[in-house]
Amino acid sequence: MAKTIRTNSDWSANTPVLPAMGPRRLALYRALRGLIESGQMRPGDKLPTTRDIAKRFGVSRGAAVAAYEMLVADGFAEARVGAGTYVAEAVPLVQAAPVQEPAVVEEAVAPLPGALGCSTADETTLRIFRMLMNRHLTQPSARHFHYNDPAGSHALRVEVAAYLKAARGVNCTPDQVIMTAGTQQGLDLAVRALLKPGDPVWIEDPCYAAARELFEGTGLSVTPVPVDGEGIDVASGIAARPDAKAVYVTPSHQYPLGVTLSMARRLALIDWAREAGAYIIEDDYDSEFRFAGPPLSALQGIDGQERVIYLGTFSKTLLPGFRFGYLVVPRHLRERILTIRRLTDRFPSTLAEDALTEFLRDGHFSAHIKRARKRVKAARDALVEALQCDRLRVTVPEQGLHLVAELESGEDDVALAAMARTVGFGVKALSPLYQRDTGRRGLVIGFSGFAPDVLAAAARRFVSGL
Repeated sequence: MAKTIRTNSDWSANTPVLPAMGPRRLALYRALRGLIESGQMRPGDKLPTTRDIAKRFGVSRGAAVAAYEMLVADGFAEARVGAGTYVAEAVPLVQAAPVQEPAVVEEAVAPLPGALGCSTADETTLRIFRMLMNRHLTQPSARHFHYNDPAGSHALRVEVAAYLKAARGVNCTPDQVIMTAGTQQGLDLAVRALLKPGDPVWIEDPCYAAARELFEGTGLSVTPVPVDGEGIDVASGIAARPDAKAVYVTPSHQYPLGVTLSMARRLALIDWAREAGAYIIEDDYDSEFRFAGPPLSALQGIDGQERVIYLGTFSKTLLPGFRFGYLVVPRHLRERILTIRRLTDRFPSTLAEDALTEFLRDGHFSAHIKRARKRVKAARDALVEALQCDRLRVTVPEQGLHLVAELESGEDDVALAAMARTVGFGVKALSPLYQRDTGRRGLVIGFSGFAPDVLAAAARRFVSGL
């Protein structure tokens, strides 16, 4: 049987302290034997040469040779001709003293069908990314070996700016694009650059929970503004807090209700921001997935006064594991935001940046979106069909990656969501996403990242238990 060979070239952390008195060969033998018995030196580990160990412990080389001979004689080590001395393959190990078990760390588990935030990458997309990543690992650019631009690579920002102009009507130059580790980091950078504790801000009601938590956690004075069929009610926001410094909105596909901000409301919001000297933080998180009719242009594209900060992400279109999003910022805010980025995160992953740049530049992203849109639509249709029952009112969404199944106002959607999870259906309750209790109840259900039959089966299990 082949012998295990491991070169333990740096075992300084295991190096024992020899007693001051007594024969050196015995002291060294006992110390090394203790390391072997306790498992700190493992079978197959190579011991240092006798010359090195004599120098390390300040003993004569004769004492080191004698200690090694004793280890070999007692079966704790073996000498290999021309190779050195190694820990024996089979040695008696001292039973370690019982120690308190550390807390169990749960491994990540696959999300339940219906969960939100699941990606749509397919095998074709993953195969292309494996090829691109491998190319940049085997032929690495010099920029992978030093610190880089906190805004992200210029080449990637060129591609992102071109994509946003063509697909979303965003009016920007590559210098206005800042690559981030997803939407949440972009939102955090914007908040740090624009606002200070106590500043008043508007948020949609209901609102994306992670955004609301960020605003409240940084000490901002949050005013919830109601959302109706046309999106955020700008007039209500002005009546409640006309002096707000910023507003956070999801105009293309409001989270969680799924409505689109009407053009009249868009213009009213921009007019208010200009007059109040406020900023609009536009989260355009899933606009690529529209199934009927042309999408409205981004707010950023119709704002001529640089009052909009635009947030986007590749987490929904590709996969969250890439940790790639982007900010499009007004020119006068760029250096302030980049200063914060330098102090917190330095710069994005250059290796992944280069792969993503090629993915965008060579047309792979557009092809991926077409495939993903078909898969998502099929999953949406299967989900809607499976949810048909008297207790749920489901409107088929024309855009996005989730839907809302509404309940009668008296129902407990939190309890119902918990029940759904017990049958393997990963839904979220609607009512906790409101800051004010409107009496509206429902379930927010994702349909991205799941095969239609799997999603439908989970929905039917849930419906059968209602």
